[in-house]
Amino acid sequence: MSEQGLPLSQLIREEMKVAMKAKDKDRLGVIRLILAAIKQVEVDKRVELSDADVLQVLDKMLKQRRDSITQYEDAGREELAEIERREVVVIQTFMPQPLSEAEVDALIQQAIEQTGAASMRDMGKVMGVLRPQVQGRVDMAVVSQKIKSQLT
Repeated sequence: MSEQGLPLSQLIREEMKVAMKAKDKDRLGVIRLILAAIKQVEVDKRVELSDADVLQVLDKMLKQRRDSITQYEDAGREELAEIERREVVVIQTFMPQPLSEAEVDALIQQAIEQTGAASMRDMGKVMGVLRPQVQGRVDMAVVSQKIKSQLT
């Protein structure tokens, strides 16, 4: 649930109305992309998505945008990278507050202790415990690297 007590998908729909009234075409376009991605997953799975599922969709969209930014910058297409950066800003407005590095490290340590992980073979167990706690609040690639460094 969002701060307003609405399911996240409903909050996004409300924000679409606000963007329409404000005639904010850029924000409206990104919100429509978000809603289309959510709808696509709902149709594919034939279920209404929970807030956690919506966060996964948003997280995936952020990862795609970040990959695109890197590719555009490498190709010297700064104007396209800037469009992607603006989309990232809009998508992030629907994400929960990011975790600090210290918070991430503490959660990783707790997960390792909780699962009794001792080697890289236990990484899946640690990720399974951590994913629901950090989804959408930190880049999972960073989490994965931190876990690897602690388990090796």
